[in-house]
Order: sequence, then C-alpha cells, then structure tokens
Amino acid sequence: MTEIENYLKGLLKQILDSYQIFGSLKDKPGDLEIIKKEVIKINGFFLVLNNKLKLLDNNSDDFTSLSSAVKNYLENYDFDREIETMSKLYSEDPNRLKNIRYTILHALEDKKLMEKVESIMEKL
Repeated sequence: MTEIENYLKGLLKQILDSYQIFGSLKDKPGDLEIIKKEVIKINGFFLVLNNKLKLLDNNSDDFTSLSSAVKNYLENYDFDREIETMSKLYSEDPNRLKNIRYTILHALEDKKLMEKVESIMEKL
C-alpha cells in the first residue's frame, strides 16, 4: 500500500468514526457540544480529502464518485448557524438535539456519501 493510500485510509477512518459518533448519541444534555466538535472535524476531513482527491492522478470511478459526493456535501450543508442558535436557546432540548443530529446524518448519507467512504476504505 502506498503512502497516499495509507493517508486516505486514515482520513476515511476518521470520517467514519465521526459518523458513528453521530449515530451513537442519545440526545442528552451536553450532546450539542459533541455534535459541534464532530461537525467541525468532519468538515475539515472532507476539505482535506477533497484536496487530496484533486491531486491524485487516479481517475477511478470510485474516487471520482467520492469526490463528487464530498463536493456536494461541502457546498450544500453547513450546520454552523443552526448549532450556534441551538447552543443559545435549546442545547438541553432532547427533541431539538435529535432533530439536528438526524439532519446531519441525512446530509452525510446524501448522494450515498458514507456508503462511498466505507466502500473505498474497504478497497484500500
């Protein structure tokens, strides 16, 4: 396995770890801070992944498809404002926590993004 493949695999693992954290939260007080931290992390990982995929000479369908899904996520989903509003008003409300968490999970599943991440990670 090449150095870039190891690097990509590490990035993909960190993305999957954050995704699993979103899925495992129980919508309790304090979860909003975890959500906020994980959104920041996953956005950063996607930015780095997007930049690395641009640099690859490999035009495989898998990487092209993943790159397209990552770009879609970065361009269409931003939860900063919603999280900031919630932190001031509703950080302890389990229904609102559940709603924002599900919204983030659905965004990550848009264009089968997380399926592509898992698939490529298994192939590397």
